[in-house]
Amino acid sequence: MSSPEFELARSAVRRSFHVASGSYDANAVLQARVRDLLLDRIAGASSTPRVIVDTGAGTGHASRALQRRFPGSTVVALDIAEGMLRAARRQQGWWRRFARVCADLEQLPLASATVDLAFCNLALQWLTEPDQALAEIARVLRPGGWLYFTTFGPDTLSELRAAWAAVDGYTHVNRFIDMHDLGEALTRNGFADPVLDVEHFKLTYTDVRALMRDLKAIGAHNVTAGRPRGLVGRRRLAALEAAYERFRADGRLPATFEVIFGRARAVERERIEIPREVRIPVSSLTRRP
Repeated sequence: MSSPEFELARSAVRRSFHVASGSYDANAVLQARVRDLLLDRIAGASSTPRVIVDTGAGTGHASRALQRRFPGSTVVALDIAEGMLRAARRQQGWWRRFARVCADLEQLPLASATVDLAFCNLALQWLTEPDQALAEIARVLRPGGWLYFTTFGPDTLSELRAAWAAVDGYTHVNRFIDMHDLGEALTRNGFADPVLDVEHFKLTYTDVRALMRDLKAIGAHNVTAGRPRGLVGRRRLAALEAAYERFRADGRLPATFEVIFGRARAVERERIEIPREVRIPVSSLTRRP
């Protein structure tokens, strides 16, 4: 379980990505790279999925790629931020259209056992714990359906975390789940045969402010419960810059990102429907422009 100070406010996550929808694509270089690598891993799928849900779809690039790769499939782009889904309209083809649904990963508005493939690129790290979301994805997947996903691991933004730790005692960076803990979460929430591996990426910047501008532009705000309230003052920012300098190499400041790649198969399990919740059959989703 995460410490209370690392709990993430879902309303703040929603707001951050809604606001960042206009600047996201121009700045999400790493996210696009990871997305393409995850799409490559699906290329070897032995069967064509009838229904695909892109959870945490963002601006819709993966949804478009999945629709092109599986032209006969129904693709659902699902995201917590309405602004992201509005931006995803630009990825719609003139005849191959994917559905767009604004919803939370922890409360999927889809009927049970209706999805064949779930795609989830860099969304799980915006949950305090992954269990509820994984259980929901397992619920909507048909037995034997697959989840392909990526998420950030503990080494992500380690330099920024260490630099802030030298400045104050607040939380400034999310706590990211370990690969082994994630594997256990999969197996206790309706999945079998998990396969996970890790890749490390390193982006470099001229200064700390450039890194923070990048994070802000993609909606990666600090929404932890233990974050400082109010603006970062000049004195604390100067202290952060000084603390980060010890990582400088070849004239640049590094920012490390640990990416966990994984896949797992949904298994048959007891499915308990909660009364009064709305569950939408995928067949009822219209592919709107």
